[in-house]
Formats: sequence, C-alpha cells, structure tokens
Amino acid sequence: MTPTLLFRPAPDFVYGFPDATRIASVDSRYQHIEVWDTAQLGRLFTLDGRPMTSAGDEFIYHECMVHPTALAHAAPLAALVLGGGDGGAAKQLLKHPRIARIVVAELDPDVVRLTREHLPDVHGGAWDDPRVELTIGDAAHFVEQSREQFDLVVFDLTPPDSPAAGLYTPSFYTALKRVMAPGAALSMHLGAPYFHASRIAALLADLRASFAVVRTMAAFVPLYGSLWLMATASDTLDPATLTVTQAKQRLHERRIDGLRWYDATLHSALFAEPYAVRDKLTGVLPPLR
Repeated sequence: MTPTLLFRPAPDFVYGFPDATRIASVDSRYQHIEVWDTAQLGRLFTLDGRPMTSAGDEFIYHECMVHPTALAHAAPLAALVLGGGDGGAAKQLLKHPRIARIVVAELDPDVVRLTREHLPDVHGGAWDDPRVELTIGDAAHFVEQSREQFDLVVFDLTPPDSPAAGLYTPSFYTALKRVMAPGAALSMHLGAPYFHASRIAALLADLRASFAVVRTMAAFVPLYGSLWLMATASDTLDPATLTVTQAKQRLHERRIDGLRWYDATLHSALFAEPYAVRDKLTGVLPPLR
C-alpha cells in the first residue's frame, strides 16, 4: 500500500496526501530532501519533513511574495532572492520586463538539482534566463560581501528553526539594508496564524524594529494546510497603498499576464487580515484604521 504523506504543523493537528509516491530522497549536507508525487497537488518537495513547494499551488505563494512589492515599486531593476532554490520566485520576478538582474542565493545545491529535475513547472526555465544568477552558499555571506544594490528582496527560505535561522535577525536586517537601494522593499513568509502565532509575533516585532513600514498579507495555501501570512517591509515603500487603478496600469504597462492568483483587484484584499486572524494575533497586528 502506498503510504499517506503526513504533515504536522502543530502538536494537535495533522493533514496529508493519501497514496503519495516518493520519487527521490536525498540527505544533503544541510537537510533531508524528498520529492513526492501526489494526486492532489502533483509533484512537491519537502525539507526535513516540512512541505516546501508543490507544482499544483506554488503560484499562490510565489505570486504573493513577488508581485505586490514589485508592482508597488515604480521601476525595479535588480532583485535578490534569499533561498529560492526551486526557482519559483525568480520565475515571477522575470515577468517584470525592466528587471535586468536577479541573484538567487541558495544554501543547498541539492535543492536546486532536485527541483530543477522534478518540478520544471515551478521554475519554468528561469535558470536558463541570462538575467538570473545562482550563487550557492550562505546568503548572509553573500550579503556581507556584495557591493550591489537591490530594489526587491525575497525571503524564500525555510522557517526560522532551520539552517536559515541567522537570516531572521535584526543584525542581518541591518546588513541587508546596506544592499537595499533607496525605495527598496523585502517580502517574507511568516507562517500560519493558527499554528505559528508566537513565531509570527517574533518575526513581526523584529521587522518593525528594523523597518519603518511593515505590512502583512494573507492567502490560503493548500500545501501548507492553512491560511498563510506573509509580510512586506521597507523604510519608504508601502505596497498596501497601491490602488486597483495603479495596479491595473502597471500590470498593463509591464505586459504581465497569465498570472494564476494575483491580480489588481486582489491586491488590497491581501493586506486586509480577517477578524479571525486578528483574534489569533491580538497584540501583534496593529489596530484597524
């Protein structure tokens, strides 16, 4: 019998995918990587037993992590992806025609190798685009050594209790600001408010201590089994102020089409937390205005 692939985001909650087939399993230098085939979401991969990306719904997560900040920026030219070894964030960034350079700083080469082979729909050929540079190694070291300036930064990383822990710290945000161009913004995933409230509280507190403008976004991601919170942070750019008209105009001007989740009418709704989320995160999210 084919086993059920189970995930346990909290001690008292479990969900999974019946009749999943494991097609690859690798112990890399940093983590245990598995690639699975499922009837519900197609190919997906896990790191240390945690769901990362699936071919069936990756567009929800990656479109939300990229387009709200990229469209709010008047003319993004360069982007830095921290993690992002599946290529999904790079694929979305490439839809913005003025972006001339994308650096993907991924720790684990085995993530790139396995997802490039088994999840081609996720990266969509982004690795073959000359605007994309893959650098393997510690992203903190890359930022420390970099002399470039980036308009957009995407934290496409594993959670804070993982090898990426050092990138979710005020000291790293300080270092990151040195390579963020004037008007730059970052996006970051936070977690599920129903399962990770304390983690979200800590991440938001550190972001707010480091950046002048911090906003949260929410979207349901089937692979993660829950509503999922993300954040944007900047000292000057506030994506939540982008109007429907402005978003439509910029999508048109940049000839961005074929998106499967994000559109101009959804933009404002992403930044409006449901009451149930606010109840779960009382004291973390600011009052409604």
